[in-house]
Amino acid sequence: MQPLVSIVVPTYNQARYLPACLDAAMFQDYPEIEVVVVNDASSDDTGAVLAAYRRAVEEDTASFAADLDAATGEVRRAVHPRYPQAGRSLTILTHEENRGLGAALNTGFRAARGELVTYIASDDWLLPGMVRELAAALTSGADFAYADMHVVNDAGRILRRFSLPEYSFEAAFCHWYLCGVCKLYRRTLHEANGFYREDLLAHDHELYLRFAMAGARFAHVPQVLACVRHHGAERAVDNHAPANWRRLMAESAELVRLAREFREKMEERCES
Repeated sequence: MQPLVSIVVPTYNQARYLPACLDAAMFQDYPEIEVVVVNDASSDDTGAVLAAYRRAVEEDTASFAADLDAATGEVRRAVHPRYPQAGRSLTILTHEENRGLGAALNTGFRAARGELVTYIASDDWLLPGMVRELAAALTSGADFAYADMHVVNDAGRILRRFSLPEYSFEAAFCHWYLCGVCKLYRRTLHEANGFYREDLLAHDHELYLRFAMAGARFAHVPQVLACVRHHGAERAVDNHAPANWRRLMAESAELVRLAREFREKMEERCES
């Protein structure tokens, strides 16, 4: 039996995009998937969208033309659940007050039961083979696997491919942060190194750097396995609002400097 994979979906005021993100998680071509949604006190209709989604997962059906009755000429349809039922679970958690992305992630990951874990922003989506491909890299010896992405616009049109480097500490952390958007990793990394810092906007950058400095083994899968939205200036909100974006860039720059200091210390230790 393959290990359970938990996909955490933190969401805040993205009801427009959320169902497609959840569909992409539920329809992964991998047998054991747990989806954990954390609604961080959204003020739009996210709550209603999630309630409707849960009902659809439990009740909706689909059908296809399956058999011709030779005597009557009737085409019989086979009816089946719309959503995968075996090996799937959906958990919805709600913050009563908005606490920020780092806190939403920590709520989700602390509730996750999977041996392998990841998260996806609720306006992005995973391609069907993402979990399967990255889980294979983990079973081959890595602790953290990451893949390439398509950057897409609001309409889902591809703007460019974002190809990430083959892993080295230098390539992934000492130039900029180049490993952590489309990812899957072992939950034991949290048990050994803690969770996301809630005081940072660059929470994932800091945590994955912490994993790397503690000796986690990283692997790059050179395939596009996720689509990440670029909304443009008309939706410069949250992390992409000007003040937050400047803060995010400053935090990441400081983390790059920290990575370079760590690399230099390791080089000095090897030379001594």
